[in-house]
Amino acid sequence: MKSRMLPPLVLTVWIVGLSCAVALAQCPISAPRLTTNPNFDVVVTRVAPVLSFKNATGGQGKRVYEIQLARDKAFAVGRLDYTLPENPEGVSALAISEQKPLADGTRWYWRVRATDEKGAHGPWAVSRFSVDTASDKAFMDLTRAVPVSVKVSSGSDPKNLIDYTDQGLSTQWRAAPPGPDRAWVELDLGRRRTISRIWMLADSGSRDGWPVAFRWLASPDGVAWKEVVKVTDGDTYRFILDVDGVSARFWRLEISDWTGYAPGINELLLYSPGHPPVPSPPSGPYVLVIGNQHNGATFTELAARVHEMVPELATVTVPYYEASMALYEALAKKPVAILLSGNNADYNDLPMFEYNGEFEIIRAAPVPILGICAGHQMLSFASGYTRVRSMGHSDISAMEKPDRYAEIRTLVDDPLFKGLPQPFTAPEVHGWAVYDLPPGFEVVAESTYIQAVRGRDGRLYGTQFHPEIKVSYNQAENVLRRFLRDALSRSQPR
Repeated sequence: MKSRMLPPLVLTVWIVGLSCAVALAQCPISAPRLTTNPNFDVVVTRVAPVLSFKNATGGQGKRVYEIQLARDKAFAVGRLDYTLPENPEGVSALAISEQKPLADGTRWYWRVRATDEKGAHGPWAVSRFSVDTASDKAFMDLTRAVPVSVKVSSGSDPKNLIDYTDQGLSTQWRAAPPGPDRAWVELDLGRRRTISRIWMLADSGSRDGWPVAFRWLASPDGVAWKEVVKVTDGDTYRFILDVDGVSARFWRLEISDWTGYAPGINELLLYSPGHPPVPSPPSGPYVLVIGNQHNGATFTELAARVHEMVPELATVTVPYYEASMALYEALAKKPVAILLSGNNADYNDLPMFEYNGEFEIIRAAPVPILGICAGHQMLSFASGYTRVRSMGHSDISAMEKPDRYAEIRTLVDDPLFKGLPQPFTAPEVHGWAVYDLPPGFEVVAESTYIQAVRGRDGRLYGTQFHPEIKVSYNQAENVLRRFLRDALSRSQPR
């Protein structure tokens, strides 16, 4: 066993006449923060992605950014150079031109640094991503194989490895400081299951604890083990490991090398090939609700609000990772509409391939669809990752904080927004927003960013705000009520 210790944090204090708080223009230039989208090692599903980052600080006068992309770490192979003025709202973004797209099926390294008006440069911030436009086109043909128990070699909180209700994916299991044995995790699936994919997540915010060398083993009885997959040079916090359909009840992760003092893992997910069971719809009209929380639930009481607003409508809720056009087509009775719920996890930490079936439904289901919060963002994700990005801050409205209410203005006449005051207020709970509108959509309402969209065919709607939340300042409840009433009316025989 060995460990790779991280270099110590060195804090440099700069004294340049007055303090930075008083004379910000004299502060050294910081590196931009590449934590928005695309984050490190995400799979980008567009050949013309948007690259966004949190602005640098310091320097003198206005800042501009030098951005480079290349196929290698040294930024020598196929390098592309761009210059970008700073967006004063805190997050700047470069949209790669559709006329000069990136090569599909490739890995790209990218870096950015700020330059001030005096020509001083800040340090580079470096990241990488992969382009794979085919990876989000179809349902994954996999179902989650949820363990019934977990054991670990040492450390505390092993339950965090299989706690899929941890929406932020922020908790982890951390092994105790290294002893004579390698660190290991053992999962019991409760019965023999065929596994064809393994998802591993470590801490995206720190390299401390990332697994570097590890292997997975499988066993029918927890005694005799067979090696299934081996990694010797890992340098990332996420792993998608496809295996050749191995059938076993017990699965064991053995980690022999890592960064930092001890390995840490936030989540493990195993997948079996196949499709989930098809739910039985009610006899009367109903709405299909897709739960976008990481555990498949809805972020708010969405189903209950449907019943309150339109009592004639029932609901059927399915997890996003089970939704697909195959499931939709197999429903014995089709819904009158589909609602896509919010979530409160960070897309950078999610296995985004689980949303492929929801993307299929957005593209092809013939009934009205309304996406709320994350569901609104899914309408854009369905035509390419990076159309949605982190805002660099969170907008969370609350009754006791009236200054945080969203003030939203409608831009076009739309029946769902008829009669709303200008501007209107609505509750918000989010840190991501649609940045790059997909083809075939238009903006219906905005605040300082896109708040509502509709597809030009009238089938798709999205709201970043929450029309379903019951609070006194929510002036947008009728947006959801009218959507449901209109969908029910469309479904009635004429």
